[in-house]
Amino acid sequence: MKRKNLLGLSRQELVALAVEMGERPFRGKQLYHQIYRRRIFKWTEMTDLPVAFRERLARDFRVTLPSVANRQDSSDGSVKFLMELEDGLRIESVYIPEPSRDTLCISSQVGCGVGCTFCMTARMGLLRNLKPGEIVGQVLGVIQEKLLTPGVFNVVFMGMGEPLYNYRNVMRAFQLLTDPEGMNLSRRKITISTSGVAPVLEKMLGEEFTPNLAISLNATTGELRDRIMPINRKWNIEDLLNVCGRLYRDDPRRRLTFEYVLLKNENDSDRDAVRLANLLKGIPAKVNVLPYNPNSGLPHSRPDPERVQRFCRILTERQVAVFVRKTRGDDISAACGQLAWLRSEGVGIAT
Repeated sequence: MKRKNLLGLSRQELVALAVEMGERPFRGKQLYHQIYRRRIFKWTEMTDLPVAFRERLARDFRVTLPSVANRQDSSDGSVKFLMELEDGLRIESVYIPEPSRDTLCISSQVGCGVGCTFCMTARMGLLRNLKPGEIVGQVLGVIQEKLLTPGVFNVVFMGMGEPLYNYRNVMRAFQLLTDPEGMNLSRRKITISTSGVAPVLEKMLGEEFTPNLAISLNATTGELRDRIMPINRKWNIEDLLNVCGRLYRDDPRRRLTFEYVLLKNENDSDRDAVRLANLLKGIPAKVNVLPYNPNSGLPHSRPDPERVQRFCRILTERQVAVFVRKTRGDDISAACGQLAWLRSEGVGIAT
């Protein structure tokens, strides 16, 4: 019988496991601490635990991270990891070094079913949701590569997949990442990006603690958003912004991020900028403008720098906080919208 992987179990679940094995509850807490705080994954190295307990654990259980199948280093310092899961499927994660704080971009699904026309991941379709351990395992794996200082980095769910279509597992991973007795990341260092799953955003209104949210808007009219983001046909701009306006109403210190991928001659006109400013009135918001990162075979192109500057200036003149997201890792296809792992004749190909 295959040994069960304990990666992804919560503190309470590991305590229950220890009690079931005839140990006192604090042994489960010690086990949790070994995995998530000390990042020890071999039973022989968990010397805080009694030898007999470790031997029984080794017989029936294991702690296994996704394996690094490939690593690509960008000229700008970014690193893209192709990680293989236990069923042979693969996902991509990207380490992005910054002067003030490093960022890790992680995946929440294998592929994506949303179908945005400017994103390479859409070409994969949706293969399956990631489990909590596979989500957290990406972070632990990059820490093992000695690229991240524990506790001093940001995590963004902006890799493969629509996180809110895997809401339960993503929120379990969020709890593991932020537990003070475990990985101990600040909640304010974690951001979930979503294409706009309005019913799940409604559900988040009832959560005690939530990560930062980034809403991928990318259009100012329903007609264009229907075309480039088919999810708009389920939950249109009006429905989405209605929920967004209520998300942070009880916490005036927080602002929603709206992501806007600029597509040449499609959503980058002066009129689009004015409409965007009007749409966001009354919402505590900032806008991240992302000049499109070109992908072979996708029907879009990047605007000229002058057009990007003009678009942002119009927003600024209307008191909208706007930032231009710097493209990182595009020489290794690690930039926003470029992540994909495609199968060809049964063989995985990282692109």
